Amino acid sequence: MHLAYPAVLAALLFCTGLYGVLARRNAILVLMSVELMLNAVNLNLVAFDVWLRDALHAGQALTLFTIAIAAAEIGIGLAIVLLVYRNRGSSDIDRLRDLAEGDAQDAAAPPDGPGGTGPGGAGRGSGTPPGDGPGGTDNGGTDNKAEAAA
Repeated sequence: MHLAYPAVLAALLFCTGLYGVLARRNAILVLMSVELMLNAVNLNLVAFDVWLRDALHAGQALTLFTIAIAAAEIGIGLAIVLLVYRNRGSSDIDRLRDLAEGDAQDAAAPPDGPGGTGPGGAGRGSGTPPGDGPGGTDNGGTDNKAEAAA
C-alpha cells in the first residue's frame, strides 16, 4: 500500500477541518470541524500503523483512544453549546466574547452605591468581600478593632 494516498487524504481532511474552525461562527459547526480534524489524525495513525507493519498495532490502539476522547469531547461540547443556546438564544461564537449572563450593556453599567461595589454598594470602598481585607479573617463585617479588643 502506498502511504501517499491516505496521507494526502488526511491532509485534505485536516485542512478542511482547520478552515471550518477558523471561518465558522456557529459553535456546532466548529465542533464538527474539530471532529473532522481528529478523524484526519486517526486516518494517519492507522495508515502509518499498516505501513510500518507494527506487530502490536500501536497506531490502531491509539486510534481507539482518540475516538473515545473525541466522543467525550463532543458530548461535553454539545452540552455546553446547548446550555449557551438556552441562556442566550444563539450559538454564534462572535456573540460569546464574555461570560457574563446579561447583555454587554449590563456588564458595562457604571457601579452604583457609595462604595462603588456595584448595585446596592456596601460602602466598603474597595469592593472586596469580608475577610479579604488587611485583617485576613472573616469577621462577618464587624470592625477589626472590636475583634482585637475581645
